Amino acid sequence: QVQLVESGGGLVQAGGSLRLSCAASGRAFSSYAMGWFRQAPGKEREFVAAITWNSGSTYYADSVKGRFTISRHNAKNTLYLQMNSLKPEDTAAYYCAANRFGEVSRTPGRYDYWGQGTQVTVSS
Repeated sequence: QVQLVESGGGLVQAGGSLRLSCAASGRAFSSYAMGWFRQAPGKEREFVAAITWNSGSTYYADSVKGRFTISRHNAKNTLYLQMNSLKPEDTAAYYCAANRFGEVSRTPGRYDYWGQGTQVTVSS
């Protein structure tokens, strides 16, 4: 079992930046594939970005490509999401998730562990 705790959300103006962090408990973090998802009110949870266990590959939704960067620091058991050039449509609760088999996926159901989420609000 692993616990994930997100932080770094907040209110920012359009064009601004935020850096989200996801702190993981346990020793197996370095073997997990990790992902970021987001969910706006009344909408389904959607894929944002994912990263392999060794940071060898990263994947992004088209809507955030070129603006967001996913990274991880395995020695610190921490996942990051750097968000630049934020837009009002990026407003959502952001969740980090872990796949314990090391399998990267854009599908929420493929992830085994989830954080509680952190709210990002972008004003126009």
